[in-house]
Amino acid sequence: MAQPTNTFDTYDSIGEREDLSDVIYNISPTDTPFLSSAGKTQSTAVLHEWQTDSLAAAVTNNAVIEGDEATLDAVTATTRLSNSCQILDKTVVITGTQEAVDKAGRASEIAYQIAKKAKELKRDMEAQLTTNNAEVTGSATAAREMGSLGAWVATNDVMGTSGTSGSVGNTARTDGTQRAFTETLLKSVIKSVWDEGGNPTMVMVGPFNKQKLSGFTGNSTRFDAGADATLYTSVDVYASDFGQLQVVPNRFSRDRDAYVLDMDYWGVAFLRDFTMHELSKTGDSEKRQLLVEATLESRNEAASGLVADLTTS
Repeated sequence: MAQPTNTFDTYDSIGEREDLSDVIYNISPTDTPFLSSAGKTQSTAVLHEWQTDSLAAAVTNNAVIEGDEATLDAVTATTRLSNSCQILDKTVVITGTQEAVDKAGRASEIAYQIAKKAKELKRDMEAQLTTNNAEVTGSATAAREMGSLGAWVATNDVMGTSGTSGSVGNTARTDGTQRAFTETLLKSVIKSVWDEGGNPTMVMVGPFNKQKLSGFTGNSTRFDAGADATLYTSVDVYASDFGQLQVVPNRFSRDRDAYVLDMDYWGVAFLRDFTMHELSKTGDSEKRQLLVEATLESRNEAASGLVADLTTS
């Protein structure tokens, strides 16, 4: 088949309007499970400080002679901890012309880009909180950095060969030799946390090790539910000997780390909450800066644990 002679078609036409959808599709994830689950507190200085304490070990020979003089027990001081507030920002600069022209998918380029950068800033915050980063106190020429999750959890961590623990936020953990995630490793950390007094409620893992956890023997029996024709092949709640833990995959934490968390003992202290302000106008453009200044508050790291140095492929 062929077109008749002199047929005028779309290939010859001039002036056809473009067919550009008025929707912008973006699937980049914005869920931040650690930031969303941590308590929110206020900081009033660039160095945020708090205190922790613990009870004396329980004894089995606490017996007093009738009528005896009281023996005075030793008193221990609290422990004072700190972390530096880190400034994170995103900036936008849009020309006056770009703001004025007719655009598909958004009426205002400034508004669209600010909304986009706000989501990016929140993702950056999640990644910073959950990484293995030592505190940097900063100076006039060096930015302050918070001690992140990996530099705090030390009491209940299980590491690969040559791995070493972090220390009170100012020493990052040394990564060890990677090994496969097993239920034995997870159970040992959960027990260790419970022995220390923690009551963990969350297992936070990356995507690869979320699937590994779903294959643990505790979930080896899967049922094909005939009523709804659904095959259940994942673990979203891990029922341990010491309580149920929600299994939460995190796209922004390190996939080699599996954290066992008691979220009552983690907070984010904000010196300046998420804000946006205009920057000085120096020409035919509009400038905006979005920023947040905050730090991680480890209220008692012994309430959580870590299975470190896991394989990720």
